[in-house]
Amino acid sequence: MNMGCECMQEENEIARYVRKAVNEYFKDLDGEEPSCAMFNMVMNCVEKPLIETVLIHAEGNQTRAAELLGINRNTLRKKIQEHGIK
Repeated sequence: MNMGCECMQEENEIARYVRKAVNEYFKDLDGEEPSCAMFNMVMNCVEKPLIETVLIHAEGNQTRAAELLGINRNTLRKKIQEHGIK
């Protein structure tokens, strides 16, 4: 499945999963307010598995993984450390 860079233009499978998860989160809150900032919560939930998966695809090559992610290699190294990715 080639999703390319379509996330910027139209909703794809990943966007639908995020939408579903956030809707379920609000449903589980049952009218209560979230206990933390939603944006940071979602980004933290998505970032680690994204980086791990891309690193596996890049066979551990951080330079290639950073290119695939569209971020600087130093930024990738910082995020690997922040998330405790080995």
